[in-house]
Amino acid sequence: HQVEIRRNLWVARHPVTEAEWAAFSGEGPVGDLPVVNVSWYDACAYAGWLQEITGRPFRLLTEAEWEYCCRAGTETIFSTGNLITPSAANFLHDESGDRIGLGQRTRTEYYSANPFGLCDMHGNVCEWVADPWHPNYIGSPPDGRVWNQGCIEGSRVIRGGAWDYMPRLLRSAWRDWLDPLTKRDNLGFRVVCDDT
Repeated sequence: HQVEIRRNLWVARHPVTEAEWAAFSGEGPVGDLPVVNVSWYDACAYAGWLQEITGRPFRLLTEAEWEYCCRAGTETIFSTGNLITPSAANFLHDESGDRIGLGQRTRTEYYSANPFGLCDMHGNVCEWVADPWHPNYIGSPPDGRVWNQGCIEGSRVIRGGAWDYMPRLLRSAWRDWLDPLTKRDNLGFRVVCDDT
């Protein structure tokens, strides 16, 4: 499906880190690993806090914005081409189920950025996005905004794949959903600021 995003966005170079999260929550480890074990509601609260302290409109990316940023102008399966290796992204298993990766989160920006200058769009941690789940894109907004109509209640989209996944779950097009209260050791988020 065709999407045209005509607004300017300031997308975080990497997922929110433990240190950035600790500045908001006052708890947890302080480091440059992506924060995990945060629900969709937690992620939205963080974006709201950033908006409050900066006066800038921070939020989660929409699903369409996330995929646009992940693809970074490419038309291949990954922004790195049609194959991805453990030297390009953090994932654990090959398609045969053999362990080939590190088996843990890596610090943000450990891997090279994509052509848009964004890190960890493939692997490391899955990322919450703003949209609720739809099983397909029929009727989705052509401008990439949040799609709330006709959604499955109690669901929020995750994108990106994680450190304990295999390559097919890191594809630019890969998508899944979870209950917004879910917290996992491979699930974080990144923020975006609308250009005002």
